Amino acid sequence: MKASVIIQNLKCGGCAKTIISKLSEMNALSDIDVDIETATVHFTCENMDDAILVKDKLKSIGYPSIEYKNSVAARARSFVSCANGKMSK
Repeated sequence: MKASVIIQNLKCGGCAKTIISKLSEMNALSDIDVDIETATVHFTCENMDDAILVKDKLKSIGYPSIEYKNSVAARARSFVSCANGKMSK
């Protein structure tokens, strides 16, 4: 099934690169894409439970979906994730 999640703290290609890298570690996902302009992560997953796991994963790396509170800790994690994405090959 195709799914999308609108997220917070997405700033640039470095953020997108980290998000794609981290979500690619999840075996049940494919066709992962990040739209920076709309702050939306698109992906294909096997079932709704996988989509929920994606939201949890995004939150853990600093990009909570819009229904979650955007805490200072989440913004700090997204800053680190962004920097890692910019520096990785």
